[in-house]
Amino acid sequence: MNYWLLKSEPDVYSIEDLKRDRISLWDGVRNYQARNFLKQMQIGDQAFFYHSNTKPPGIVGLANIIEIHLIDPTQFEVNSPYFDSKATPNSPRWYTVKVEFVEQFSAIISLEILKQTFNPEEFSLVKRGNRLSVMAVSLSVAERILKLS
Repeated sequence: MNYWLLKSEPDVYSIEDLKRDRISLWDGVRNYQARNFLKQMQIGDQAFFYHSNTKPPGIVGLANIIEIHLIDPTQFEVNSPYFDSKATPNSPRWYTVKVEFVEQFSAIISLEILKQTFNPEEFSLVKRGNRLSVMAVSLSVAERILKLS
């Protein structure tokens, strides 16, 4: 099993939304490196759910990856903010996964705590200027995050 980090702004899609929905398509990712991470995910992997662009930002819960290698339908929706005019059904550019709610942590693991716990070489989330919305998390970092929760 691998671990990942998925970022979402809580006013767009929060851990509470995933808890309510139970299962969700993780659509709208429009960064090639983040897309490539999505394509590497396997069924049974786990993802830390991170609330970004909020005060304080941080990890708020955990989700399971339950479906993989899915074509992101929002790339074809003309009225979607994630529409990509270069993508076609025969040649899609964006892929995604389906996630399932596992748990909401009793307290946020804030970015401040994460910066105090990890260095940028071991956890790219704490690297200055990192804005990637999907990233890999090593097993050793994941185990330490789980202990913080």
